[in-house]
Amino acid sequence: MNLGRRRWLERAAALALTAGPLAHVPRAVASDAFPTRPIMMWVPWAAGGATDLSLRLLAELAAPALGQPVIVANRPGAGGTLAMPVLQQAEPNGYTIAQMPQPVFRAPFMQKVLWDPVRDVTPIIQISGVTFGVLVRAGSPMRALGQLFDFARARPGELSIATNGVGTTPHLVLEALFTERGLRYIHVPYKGTSELTLAVASGQVMAGVNSSGFAPEVDAGRLRLLATFGAQRSPRWPKVPTLRDLGFDIVAMSPYGLAGPRGLPPDVLAVLHDGFKKALFDPRFGDDLARYDQEVTYLGPEDYAQACREEYAKERAAVERMKVPRSAGG
Repeated sequence: MNLGRRRWLERAAALALTAGPLAHVPRAVASDAFPTRPIMMWVPWAAGGATDLSLRLLAELAAPALGQPVIVANRPGAGGTLAMPVLQQAEPNGYTIAQMPQPVFRAPFMQKVLWDPVRDVTPIIQISGVTFGVLVRAGSPMRALGQLFDFARARPGELSIATNGVGTTPHLVLEALFTERGLRYIHVPYKGTSELTLAVASGQVMAGVNSSGFAPEVDAGRLRLLATFGAQRSPRWPKVPTLRDLGFDIVAMSPYGLAGPRGLPPDVLAVLHDGFKKALFDPRFGDDLARYDQEVTYLGPEDYAQACREEYAKERAAVERMKVPRSAGG
């Protein structure tokens, strides 16, 4: 044995003796705890809408608890389902999460998609839920929902109504209200609340159906609310009837939350849940939701996962009941 190799072996043996039992501990055990870098949160709506703004505040409030920034990225279009491919393809390491809006549970029954909203995600936390309403601009002659039907009946194909996308809850409710009465309307899909409310307020479309993110515009007198889709009237607008008040047996609400990719490790899931739960119950977030006539509807990972499975089953039944045609689109 040459002198150089002998000295190297002696030095290695000495290091092993001084290291003790820890010398045999796998490197992964000594790695830094999650998270060690920023977390990306995907929002499947256009920037500037009510949901986008609320989730940006939630991300800001969660950052101190997580010890890392939460960066919000928008991926609008396809009725709020474009974050699903991101989750499906992401590594289950906790650094990619997304909002789970109601349309992701409906889309697989209406069109061909390559993802599954139950199989391909790990639910983290339910945040809130939105109700919907029918809107017209403040100067519109339409003052009741029935007048929209009268216009459509008298002038077929001229009534233009905006929603937040094909296959969304507002779109399906419109289909139920109009097609069951043999009436036609022009469907104008938008990518987000801010674009839709601007289109209605400016007269680009005659009416709009959207989530309660329209609340500030209604309160400011720029939009008129004709009806809401909740089970009860909103305390904020007690004079505005629900669809049930008007004789339609329809209640439409959309809970939403956050999810990560399938296979998120339990310890990572716990860190994400705890960080966002702390932000969720921050009074500033509650005040922000109240601006849009919403409130916190918290569910933890297990309960939220069960709720997602139930919503998936409900949407299958609803689509089959309404006989919505299935398209080949993605």
